[in-house]
Amino acid sequence: MAIDYPLLGKKIQERRKELHKTQEKMAELLSVTVGYVSQIERGITKVNLDTLSKIAEILECDVTEFLKGVGENSKIYLFEEMNGIFAALNGTNKKILLEIAAILQKNQE
Repeated sequence: MAIDYPLLGKKIQERRKELHKTQEKMAELLSVTVGYVSQIERGITKVNLDTLSKIAEILECDVTEFLKGVGENSKIYLFEEMNGIFAALNGTNKKILLEIAAILQKNQE
């Protein structure tokens, strides 16, 4: 299964922030640098399963919470991110984005 690492990192970051933990604290508990934690959260570094398991333990959750929906073949792949972008747009830009999406959909048929 191909993993969407930016989405995985976003989920890790959101959970970390829910628990009011800093990247510095995460780095300390993982015995890594703050830069490494930042790279994981931005999806730059491909985190291995052992590290992901340690992150889940630190963030008091099951590793499956991070993996759910991050497969590139998942039906909800990028849905949350796209929804967030769309919600932040003004009315005019929402209409433009919908028109672009309609053109892309038509061209793929």
